Amino acid sequence: MKIEPIILENSFVKLSPLTLQNYHYLYPIAQQEKLVQYSPSDINSEAALKNYVETSLAQQKAETSIPFIIFDKRKNTYAGSTRYMNINWKNKVLEIGSTWIGREFHGSGLNTQMKHLMLDYAFNTMNFEKVEFRVDARNIASRKAVEKLGCTLEGILRKNVYLLDGFKRDTCCYGLLKEEWT
Repeated sequence: MKIEPIILENSFVKLSPLTLQNYHYLYPIAQQEKLVQYSPSDINSEAALKNYVETSLAQQKAETSIPFIIFDKRKNTYAGSTRYMNINWKNKVLEIGSTWIGREFHGSGLNTQMKHLMLDYAFNTMNFEKVEFRVDARNIASRKAVEKLGCTLEGILRKNVYLLDGFKRDTCCYGLLKEEWT
């Protein structure tokens, strides 16, 4: 199955394919201190950000990931990145993750808008049956955000992911079934 380029948008946000031609717009955002403190992703330097994008594009080529660059239409600027990942075509399950947006977009409703677009597309166009989210147990804001989307905490993987600072996090696994999405 070849993944065709996907653009998802509404009046608030536009999600376009993340590429080696547009990722440089994200560099100023990636420089924000502790932006990905709960994530194992290294985006702190130009080289690290390029490697992050190259890795996501390799996963896309392997048909296990679809990375996006986020554009906030209200502020008329790029805001961050997100992706469909760990795509399991056979079992119709995927994860929405590797999401990071600049601090100036936190609390603006941008994340909710883009998650709604992504969930709707995953369930109604891609015809997936389940979407998962994995969140550091300490990241209360992100946990509340996925719970507001209707996701159910399905379990906690204890000490399963090393972060950049060497801390090994507990990961909360959330799920949302197609029939639970409205």
